[in-house]
Amino acid sequence: MNIQRSTSNPIVVPGGAAWRKVSTFNPGVILHDGKFYMYERAAGSLKPFQTVIGALVSDDGVHFTPASGEPVLTGEMLGLPKASIEDARVVHLDGLFYICYAVQPYQFDCWPNGVGVPRYYPEHYSEWAATNTEPMITRSGIAVSEDGIHFKPLTYTTPPEIDDRDNALFPEKINGRYALLRRPMQYVGPKYGTDRPGIWVSYSDDLLTWTDPALVAVAENEVWEGTKIGAAATPLKTSRGWLVLYHGVDADSVYRVGALMLDLKDPAKVIARTSNFIMEPEAYYERFGLVIPNVIFPTANVVSDGVVYIYYGCCDTCIGLATVPLEDLVAEVMKGEKK
Repeated sequence: MNIQRSTSNPIVVPGGAAWRKVSTFNPGVILHDGKFYMYERAAGSLKPFQTVIGALVSDDGVHFTPASGEPVLTGEMLGLPKASIEDARVVHLDGLFYICYAVQPYQFDCWPNGVGVPRYYPEHYSEWAATNTEPMITRSGIAVSEDGIHFKPLTYTTPPEIDDRDNALFPEKINGRYALLRRPMQYVGPKYGTDRPGIWVSYSDDLLTWTDPALVAVAENEVWEGTKIGAAATPLKTSRGWLVLYHGVDADSVYRVGALMLDLKDPAKVIARTSNFIMEPEAYYERFGLVIPNVIFPTANVVSDGVVYIYYGCCDTCIGLATVPLEDLVAEVMKGEKK
């Protein structure tokens, strides 16, 4: 299998509007009515490192221009004016656009160290202590739009007392219910059947109330995903099952990409899995950046003319694109079919 990085990489970089001058990364992307709509996570400063979701549009999936001069989803829209909105995954379902997002409720600063996860500084923002909230805790939710530009918050999908992100909504109902991948950090230990954070799935009849999650997958390769794994992009429906890209993090905080195939009728069941990563940081823009080095973090995959467009954040700094024929990617995953 040959995953090709775009010759235009990085395809989206910081700059322009004040709210995206520092970084743009971890985008949601959808192909709708012949156009590619991208929902970038963007920041205008490191102090505070406060991110919002902006919208861009493209005819070819490579060259993007702003679709709106202002962010389309902000903490202020959630009643949390100092919050960071993060890592959009987007679907078009029942005639509406849905963004799954993560939110950190209060301000923090970011101090890159050049060797791994940066040092985040929430201590001097009194809101964290005043509300007795675990520093840097992240909650997830869904926002909805009729036109893909004007979004409004719909619901939270995770409880406030746990750190739960990497939420990704399936693009259609399964057995008449909505399905959502999650990554609850505290669901670790004998009670939960895993000794490290993994991928879980919840269901809903109305998008508002969600079932307790069921465990889908945990780390299997200590070398490249031993710390944690999480759903990367929106699941893709194929003839063999639901194709899910996921990120794995090693002991040195290097982010790589693997792939799962889930059962079409029971997405808690893994029917195949790549035995090794399918992408790792190689290019300069994937190994060095303003915030965290050695990161490929795919948050979107779009199929156009039989080709999968994989959009990924690079070092929390810019956005890259890689492509691979869908049939090749499916074949690679199915090499690891569970017997």
